Amino acid sequence: MSAVSKQSKKAGDGEEGSGKWFSFYTILGRCLVGIFIIAGWELGVRFGLVDSYYWSSPTVILEKGWFQLTESTLIQDLLFTSGATIYGFVLGTVIGAVIGLSFWWSKLYAAISEPYLVAFNAIPKLALAPVLVILIGIGFSSKVVLAFSMTVIVTALAAYSGVKQIDPDMEKLLYTLGAKRRHVFSKVVIPSSLPWIISSLRINIALALAGTIVGEFIASREGIGRMILYAGQILDIDLVWVGVTVLSLLALFMYWFVGLIERWLLKKIGQQP
Repeated sequence: MSAVSKQSKKAGDGEEGSGKWFSFYTILGRCLVGIFIIAGWELGVRFGLVDSYYWSSPTVILEKGWFQLTESTLIQDLLFTSGATIYGFVLGTVIGAVIGLSFWWSKLYAAISEPYLVAFNAIPKLALAPVLVILIGIGFSSKVVLAFSMTVIVTALAAYSGVKQIDPDMEKLLYTLGAKRRHVFSKVVIPSSLPWIISSLRINIALALAGTIVGEFIASREGIGRMILYAGQILDIDLVWVGVTVLSLLALFMYWFVGLIERWLLKKIGQQP
Protein backbone atom coordinates (compact mmCIF):
# COMPACT_ATOMS: atom_id res chain seq x y z
CA MET A 1 0.00 0.00 0.00
CA SER A 2 1.40 3.39 -0.95
CA ALA A 3 2.06 6.18 1.56
CA VAL A 4 -0.75 8.26 0.04
CA SER A 5 -3.23 5.39 0.43
CA LYS A 6 -2.17 4.86 4.04
CA GLN A 7 -2.60 8.55 4.82
CA SER A 8 -6.03 8.58 3.14
CA LYS A 9 -7.07 5.51 5.12
CA LYS A 10 -5.91 7.11 8.39
CA ALA A 11 -7.76 10.33 7.54
CA GLY A 12 -10.90 8.37 6.74
CA ASP A 13 -10.64 6.39 9.96
CA GLY A 14 -10.12 9.62 11.89
CA GLU A 15 -13.18 11.24 10.32
CA GLU A 16 -15.28 8.14 11.00
CA GLY A 17 -14.06 7.99 14.59
CA SER A 18 -14.73 11.68 15.17
CA GLY A 19 -18.21 11.26 13.66
CA LYS A 20 -18.98 8.41 16.05
CA TRP A 21 -17.79 10.43 19.03
CA PHE A 22 -19.85 13.41 17.87
CA SER A 23 -22.97 11.21 17.65
CA PHE A 24 -22.24 9.76 21.09
CA TYR A 25 -21.81 13.15 22.73
CA THR A 26 -24.90 14.48 20.96
CA ILE A 27 -27.07 11.67 22.32
CA LEU A 28 -25.47 11.96 25.76
CA GLY A 29 -26.01 15.72 25.82
CA ARG A 30 -29.65 15.39 24.80
CA CYS A 31 -30.27 12.79 27.51
CA LEU A 32 -28.59 14.92 30.16
CA VAL A 33 -30.59 18.01 29.21
CA GLY A 34 -33.82 15.98 29.35
CA ILE A 35 -32.92 14.52 32.74
CA PHE A 36 -32.01 17.98 34.05
CA ILE A 37 -35.35 19.44 32.92
CA ILE A 38 -37.43 16.59 34.35
CA ALA A 39 -35.48 16.46 37.64
CA GLY A 40 -35.65 20.25 38.02
CA TRP A 41 -39.39 20.20 37.35
CA GLU A 42 -39.99 17.44 39.93
CA LEU A 43 -37.80 19.07 42.58
CA GLY A 44 -39.39 22.45 41.95
CA VAL A 45 -42.84 20.97 42.63
CA ARG A 46 -41.68 19.06 45.71
CA PHE A 47 -40.03 22.13 47.26
CA GLY A 48 -42.96 24.40 46.45
CA LEU A 49 -41.12 26.48 43.86
CA VAL A 50 -43.57 25.43 41.14
CA ASP A 51 -47.36 25.41 41.54
CA SER A 52 -48.34 21.73 41.26
CA TYR A 53 -51.95 22.55 40.33
CA TYR A 54 -51.03 24.32 37.11
CA TRP A 55 -47.80 22.50 36.25
CA SER A 56 -48.45 19.06 37.76
CA SER A 57 -45.21 17.01 38.12
CA PRO A 58 -43.42 14.30 36.15
CA THR A 59 -44.32 11.58 38.66
CA VAL A 60 -48.00 12.52 38.70
CA ILE A 61 -48.07 12.72 34.89
CA LEU A 62 -46.44 9.29 34.71
CA GLU A 63 -48.99 7.79 37.12
CA LYS A 64 -51.91 9.41 35.33
CA GLY A 65 -50.53 8.38 31.96
CA TRP A 66 -50.15 4.76 33.08
CA PHE A 67 -53.75 4.74 34.26
CA GLN A 68 -54.92 6.17 30.93
CA LEU A 69 -52.82 3.59 29.11
CA THR A 70 -54.04 0.54 31.04
CA GLU A 71 -57.53 1.51 32.21
CA SER A 72 -58.76 4.14 29.76
CA THR A 73 -58.65 5.02 26.04
CA LEU A 74 -55.13 6.40 25.58
CA ILE A 75 -54.09 3.71 23.09
CA GLN A 76 -57.20 4.23 20.93
CA ASP A 77 -56.74 8.00 21.06
CA LEU A 78 -53.08 7.68 20.12
CA LEU A 79 -53.86 5.38 17.19
CA PHE A 80 -56.58 7.75 15.99
CA THR A 81 -54.32 10.82 16.06
CA SER A 82 -51.27 9.12 14.59
CA GLY A 83 -53.34 7.37 11.90
CA ALA A 84 -55.00 10.58 10.70
CA THR A 85 -51.64 12.37 10.74
CA ILE A 86 -49.88 9.69 8.70
CA TYR A 87 -52.70 9.38 6.17
CA GLY A 88 -52.85 13.14 5.66
CA PHE A 89 -49.05 13.39 5.51
CA VAL A 90 -48.71 10.66 2.87
CA LEU A 91 -51.60 11.94 0.74
CA GLY A 92 -50.43 15.54 0.96
CA THR A 93 -46.85 14.65 0.08
CA VAL A 94 -47.72 12.40 -2.86
CA ILE A 95 -50.43 14.58 -4.39
CA GLY A 96 -48.44 17.76 -3.75
CA ALA A 97 -45.41 16.24 -5.49
CA VAL A 98 -47.55 15.24 -8.47
CA ILE A 99 -48.98 18.77 -8.72
CA GLY A 100 -45.56 20.41 -8.49
CA LEU A 101 -43.96 18.08 -11.02
CA SER A 102 -46.86 18.52 -13.43
CA PHE A 103 -45.89 22.19 -13.87
CA TRP A 104 -42.90 21.08 -15.94
CA TRP A 105 -45.18 19.94 -18.77
CA SER A 106 -46.59 23.39 -19.49
CA LYS A 107 -45.11 26.78 -18.63
CA LEU A 108 -48.48 28.42 -19.31
CA TYR A 109 -50.22 26.03 -16.91
CA ALA A 110 -47.52 26.69 -14.30
CA ALA A 111 -47.71 30.48 -14.72
CA ILE A 112 -51.49 30.43 -14.30
CA SER A 113 -51.48 28.08 -11.31
CA GLU A 114 -48.54 29.43 -9.29
CA PRO A 115 -50.24 32.56 -7.84
CA TYR A 116 -53.21 30.47 -6.74
CA LEU A 117 -50.90 28.03 -4.99
CA VAL A 118 -49.13 30.88 -3.23
CA ALA A 119 -52.47 32.45 -2.25
CA PHE A 120 -53.85 29.16 -0.91
CA ASN A 121 -50.64 28.57 1.00
CA ALA A 122 -51.04 31.99 2.64
CA ILE A 123 -54.58 31.24 3.80
CA PRO A 124 -54.65 30.25 7.49
CA LYS A 125 -56.03 26.81 6.76
CA LEU A 126 -56.57 26.06 10.43
CA ALA A 127 -59.10 28.90 10.46
CA LEU A 128 -61.12 26.90 7.92
CA ALA A 129 -61.04 23.82 10.14
CA PRO A 130 -64.56 24.38 11.56
CA VAL A 131 -65.97 24.55 8.02
CA LEU A 132 -64.22 21.34 7.00
CA VAL A 133 -65.35 19.51 10.13
CA ILE A 134 -68.95 20.59 9.56
CA LEU A 135 -68.73 19.68 5.88
CA ILE A 136 -67.05 16.28 6.26
CA GLY A 137 -68.11 15.30 9.76
CA ILE A 138 -66.44 14.84 13.13
CA GLY A 139 -64.95 11.44 12.29
CA PHE A 140 -61.59 10.26 11.02
CA SER A 141 -61.97 11.67 7.49
CA SER A 142 -62.11 15.32 8.52
CA LYS A 143 -58.84 14.98 10.46
CA VAL A 144 -57.15 13.39 7.45
CA VAL A 145 -58.39 16.21 5.21
CA LEU A 146 -57.05 18.83 7.62
CA ALA A 147 -53.67 17.11 7.76
CA PHE A 148 -53.73 16.84 3.96
CA SER A 149 -54.57 20.52 3.48
CA MET A 150 -51.63 21.51 5.69
CA THR A 151 -49.10 19.56 3.62
CA VAL A 152 -50.19 19.41 -0.03
CA ILE A 153 -49.33 23.01 -0.99
CA VAL A 154 -45.98 22.96 0.82
CA THR A 155 -44.96 19.87 -1.15
CA ALA A 156 -46.30 21.25 -4.43
CA LEU A 157 -44.28 24.45 -4.04
CA ALA A 158 -41.17 22.47 -3.07
CA ALA A 159 -41.52 20.22 -6.13
CA TYR A 160 -42.11 23.22 -8.38
CA SER A 161 -38.97 24.88 -7.00
CA GLY A 162 -37.06 21.76 -8.00
CA VAL A 163 -38.59 21.85 -11.47
CA LYS A 164 -37.49 25.46 -11.96
CA GLN A 165 -33.89 24.59 -11.06
CA ILE A 166 -33.53 22.02 -13.84
CA ASP A 167 -30.78 22.88 -16.33
CA PRO A 168 -32.45 23.65 -19.70
CA ASP A 169 -29.22 22.75 -21.51
CA MET A 170 -29.50 19.22 -20.17
CA GLU A 171 -33.02 18.98 -21.56
CA LYS A 172 -31.90 20.28 -24.96
CA LEU A 173 -29.05 17.77 -25.02
CA LEU A 174 -31.43 14.88 -24.36
CA TYR A 175 -33.82 16.11 -27.05
CA THR A 176 -30.99 16.29 -29.59
CA LEU A 177 -30.11 12.69 -28.69
CA GLY A 178 -33.65 11.63 -29.57
CA ALA A 179 -35.26 11.54 -26.12
CA LYS A 180 -39.01 12.07 -25.81
CA ARG A 181 -40.59 14.40 -23.24
CA ARG A 182 -41.61 11.46 -21.09
CA HIS A 183 -37.99 10.27 -21.06
CA VAL A 184 -36.74 13.69 -19.96
CA PHE A 185 -39.43 13.83 -17.30
CA SER A 186 -38.57 10.41 -15.85
CA LYS A 187 -34.78 10.64 -16.21
CA VAL A 188 -34.14 14.29 -15.39
CA VAL A 189 -37.14 16.13 -13.93
CA ILE A 190 -38.15 13.63 -11.25
CA PRO A 191 -34.60 12.83 -10.02
CA SER A 192 -33.65 16.52 -9.99
CA SER A 193 -36.77 17.51 -8.05
CA LEU A 194 -36.64 14.67 -5.50
CA PRO A 195 -34.21 16.44 -3.11
CA TRP A 196 -36.59 19.42 -2.98
CA ILE A 197 -39.55 17.16 -2.25
CA ILE A 198 -37.62 15.19 0.36
CA SER A 199 -36.55 18.38 2.11
CA SER A 200 -40.21 19.17 2.83
CA LEU A 201 -40.91 15.89 4.66
CA ARG A 202 -39.90 17.02 8.16
CA ILE A 203 -41.91 20.22 7.81
CA ASN A 204 -44.90 18.30 6.52
CA ILE A 205 -45.09 15.80 9.38
CA ALA A 206 -45.27 18.62 11.92
CA LEU A 207 -47.91 20.46 9.87
CA ALA A 208 -49.95 17.28 9.45
CA LEU A 209 -49.94 16.64 13.20
CA ALA A 210 -50.99 20.24 13.87
CA GLY A 211 -53.88 19.93 11.44
CA THR A 212 -55.07 16.70 13.05
CA ILE A 213 -54.94 18.12 16.58
CA VAL A 214 -56.85 21.26 15.61
CA GLY A 215 -59.54 19.10 14.01
CA GLU A 216 -59.81 17.07 17.22
CA PHE A 217 -60.07 20.25 19.27
CA ILE A 218 -63.02 21.40 17.20
CA ALA A 219 -65.04 18.18 17.25
CA SER A 220 -64.05 14.55 17.60
CA ARG A 221 -65.02 11.34 19.35
CA GLU A 222 -61.42 10.15 19.66
CA GLY A 223 -57.87 11.46 19.62
CA ILE A 224 -55.29 13.06 21.88
CA GLY A 225 -56.65 16.51 21.05
CA ARG A 226 -60.12 15.44 22.18
CA MET A 227 -58.62 14.08 25.41
CA ILE A 228 -56.85 17.38 26.12
CA LEU A 229 -60.00 19.37 25.37
CA TYR A 230 -62.09 17.14 27.64
CA ALA A 231 -59.50 17.38 30.43
CA GLY A 232 -59.54 21.16 30.20
CA GLN A 233 -63.33 21.25 30.40
CA ILE A 234 -63.39 19.22 33.62
CA LEU A 235 -60.30 21.08 34.97
CA ASP A 236 -58.20 17.91 35.15
CA ILE A 237 -54.84 19.62 34.66
CA ASP A 238 -52.89 16.41 35.22
CA LEU A 239 -54.71 14.80 32.29
CA VAL A 240 -53.98 17.87 30.16
CA TRP A 241 -50.28 17.40 30.86
CA VAL A 242 -50.58 13.71 30.01
CA GLY A 243 -52.00 14.68 26.61
CA VAL A 244 -49.32 17.32 26.04
CA THR A 245 -46.58 14.85 26.97
CA VAL A 246 -47.96 12.13 24.70
CA LEU A 247 -48.25 14.60 21.82
CA SER A 248 -44.66 15.76 22.36
CA LEU A 249 -43.38 12.18 22.33
CA LEU A 250 -45.48 11.39 19.25
CA ALA A 251 -44.12 14.45 17.44
CA LEU A 252 -40.53 13.53 18.33
CA PHE A 253 -41.01 9.96 17.15
CA MET A 254 -42.61 11.01 13.87
CA TYR A 255 -39.92 13.63 13.26
CA TRP A 256 -37.19 11.05 13.97
CA PHE A 257 -38.79 8.42 11.74
CA VAL A 258 -39.30 10.85 8.85
CA GLY A 259 -35.67 11.90 9.30
CA LEU A 260 -34.62 8.28 8.80
CA ILE A 261 -36.75 8.07 5.65
CA GLU A 262 -35.27 11.34 4.40
CA ARG A 263 -31.67 10.17 4.90
CA TRP A 264 -32.45 6.83 3.24
CA LEU A 265 -34.01 8.52 0.22
CA LEU A 266 -31.17 11.00 -0.14
CA LYS A 267 -28.69 8.15 0.01
CA LYS A 268 -30.62 6.28 -2.66
CA ILE A 269 -30.49 9.19 -5.06
CA GLY A 270 -26.84 9.88 -4.31
CA GLN A 271 -27.28 13.15 -2.45
CA GLN A 272 -25.78 11.90 0.81
CA PRO A 273 -22.87 9.54 1.52
